[in-house]
Parts: sequence; C-alpha cells; structure tokens
Amino acid sequence: MNMVTTTEPDGAPRIATLDILRGIAILGILFMNINDMGGSFWASSTDIRHLGWTTADQIAWWLREVLADGTARCLLEMLFGVGMVILTERAAAKLAPPPDYPSFLSVAADTLFGPLRVLRAYYWRNVVLFLFGLVHLFILLWPGDILHTYGIAAMVAFLFRRLEPRALLMLGLVMAMLQLLGGGIGVHMAQQARIEVPALEARLAAGEKLTPMEKSKVETFAQRRAEGLKQKNDQKRRISREDRHRSAATGTFGSWAQDARTGILFIWGVADGIGDSVMLEPLFVWEAAGTMLIGAALFKWGIIQGRRSRRFYAVMAVMAYAVGLSGRAIGAYWATRFDDQPHLIDAASEVLRLATTFGHIGLVNLMIMSIGGAALLRPFVAAGRAALTLYVLQTIICLWILYPPFALGLYGKTGWAVMMLTALAIDIALLWLANMWLRHFAIAPVEWAWRSLVARRALPWRRRPIVSDNSSAGGIAAA
Repeated sequence: MNMVTTTEPDGAPRIATLDILRGIAILGILFMNINDMGGSFWASSTDIRHLGWTTADQIAWWLREVLADGTARCLLEMLFGVGMVILTERAAAKLAPPPDYPSFLSVAADTLFGPLRVLRAYYWRNVVLFLFGLVHLFILLWPGDILHTYGIAAMVAFLFRRLEPRALLMLGLVMAMLQLLGGGIGVHMAQQARIEVPALEARLAAGEKLTPMEKSKVETFAQRRAEGLKQKNDQKRRISREDRHRSAATGTFGSWAQDARTGILFIWGVADGIGDSVMLEPLFVWEAAGTMLIGAALFKWGIIQGRRSRRFYAVMAVMAYAVGLSGRAIGAYWATRFDDQPHLIDAASEVLRLATTFGHIGLVNLMIMSIGGAALLRPFVAAGRAALTLYVLQTIICLWILYPPFALGLYGKTGWAVMMLTALAIDIALLWLANMWLRHFAIAPVEWAWRSLVARRALPWRRRPIVSDNSSAGGIAAA
C-alpha cells in the first residue's frame, strides 16, 4: 500500500509507519503515568489497592498490567535507536567532503573528522533533549520524565551504532538478560532463605548448636527482614505524606511542588527525610540504552518499519504475545496475592516487556498492511510527528489542571478505572489536536523549539506540501 512520507522544516525526512508507532507509544504512555499523577506515586509500586480496588479498578489494572505496562516506554526507546541510526547516517552524509576534493584529501578528512563531526552533531541534539528533560522535571514537576534519561542513554547507545544488526540485538538482549540474571539470583536467594532459616531458627530455639555459616544465614535473614519491614513502613509514611501534600483538602502549591521535587531527588539518590534514598537513574539509563540497541537492530533488518511480509509479522506477533502476555499474566496474578513473597517471574519483567512490545510492533505492521487497519492508524501519524508536544501537554493537563490542589484538585478522588478512562479521553483530544495543528503548521511547538535549538536557527512554521511515496517504509524517519 502507499504511505505518506514528509519532511520536517529542518529537512529531516520521516516515515509514516514509524510515526504511527511513535504516536501510539506517546499516547499509550499516559496510561502508565496517569496513576502517578492522579494518585500516589509511591503506592503505584508498593500498594496498588491504595489507588482503588473495586471490581472495575481491578479489571482496569489487569488490562494495563498485562497488555500495556512498560511497552509504550519500550517502544519509544526502540524508536530512539531507530533515530540514532537514521540521524547519524544522515549527518555523516551531510558532513562528507565534497566530491571535487582530491581523493587522498577526501579520505583523510573523512577518516579524521567525519566521525567526530557526527558525534558532535548527535551529542548536541541529545544535550538539548536532556535540558528539555530538566525543564520537564524541575519546572513542570513531573518526576517520571523520560527525556533526560533518553538524552543520556542515546549518547551511550551511539557508541555501538556501527555494529551489525545481529551484534546490536545480542548486546541489547544481554543487557536485558543481565537484569533477569541479577533479579533471578536475588529472588532465588530470598526464596531459599525463607525455606532454610525457619528450620535453623527452630533448631536454635531447641538448644541445638549451629555452624558459623548457619548462624550467618539466620543473622542475615533477620537483618534483611528488619530492613524490609522498615522499608515497608517508610513507604507507608511516604504515601501518607504525599496524600497530605497533594490532596485538595490539605495541599497547596508549595506542598505539591515540594513533594514533586522530593520525589525527583530521591530517584537521583538524595534522601527524602523518611528513609534511605535509591539511585535509580543508572538503571533507567541501562534499560533505555539496551532497548535502543534492539530498536537499531530491528531497523537495520527492516522489521520495525514494515519491510517484512504479512506472514512474518503474524508469526512475530503470535510468538511474542505467547511469551510476553502469558508471563505478564502470571506476574499480575502473583502481584494480586499481596503476600510479599518473592517470585521468579518478577525477575523476568524486562524480558517480558520486550516480548510484549515485539508483539505490538508485529500487530501494528499487520494492521498497516490492510486497508482498514491503515485507515484506522493514519491519524497516529500526526501524533508521532508531535510526540514531544503531546508528552508535555499530558503533563500540563494532569499535573497543572486536573489533579493538583491549586486547580481542580482531583488527586486521590478516582480509582484505576476512572483514571484509565480519563487517560483515554485526554488521548483522544490530543490525537485530534495533533491532526488539526499539522493541517495548518509544519511542526508542533515543542518540536519546533527543540529542533530550532539543535539547528541553531529559527525553523519555519509554514506547512510544506506532502510528497507521496510508493513505499511503506522506504524513506527515513526523524526521531
């Protein structure tokens, strides 16, 4: 089928297929974020019942957990990897010496200066993105910002961009498997301790002597149990503090802003006055960089942009969903037991996230290959082209209008089901807005600001004519 390829005001060409995926991902990410905006940020990961646990809430949570959790973020990370390949190849072509150079000078200049110029251009782009992320964090006060993380991760992934697709895929999967291995070892040790230590404690209570190693196991388990109880109590205190600071009844602009900044700094390793901090940012960068490499591999193979057959995408979707959805359903089941027991399936969350996202990519490409599916997905092209603007608008709508105590004050007043329906309504409005805007303008506002800073000139707003292309994935998409 024919797809539409456009170019940005800075000359960067785009592919509709990739923009559809990006549009779905950026709208889908609100379903992951809205519970942290409209309910307790801390409760989302420790006590999901705190946000509401009616039958409707449970259905909404299950659908979100199994079908969507983390996949929008995963897809965006893959598309960043795609953009890395596209943009660096484009930069290299633009920076290549002119053809009228003497051949030996041309080769020398390309060898010595070409890679450095590409690095400088790509790193500058991501430095600007990182700064936008800091604004999103500390001005718009969204602790869950991904822009600053992706800016750093993209500069890490850049170092491996020239690897062959197989090597890129393997490196990305190894990074994911290391998370599985590390988590699996931790869960296994915790499970073993829960089995062994009670028996050792019973022997000790009966007056039996334990070996030094057995004593160490008992002491270590007791210490970890005490630490776990302390962390659980700390989380309860954080949730209580957050509810006071953010609710309409007791919160103010100052308390709301203070709570947001406290959460941001906690993720960066700064203690919040209740318990020990956790430096999570390196883990986020690790995850994002690894997934970007996988996305780069999928692009080089022509998979993510729709160059394979219907049969390929059908098999891809079925196999990936069989692994991802079944594993995530098992994980969701154990999460709703609320027994605080460690389960090995939790260690596989990153692998299952990747598998489910592969399934989404296969399904979307299958839909694009049909007339009805392509018509249904076509509006998401505009959402993909305005992804950065829509991401910021999601924050403004939720954190500055709907939920804060100084505005509508809806924080904590809706459960999972209503929040998911709210996200759906917001996304429908944003999808319409993106299409209306790009009918009249060439570029969305936040994209214009970002690309203008990257280009070091004010880009034009005027809408350019759309050029038809005979290939569904034969061009290049700007990320």
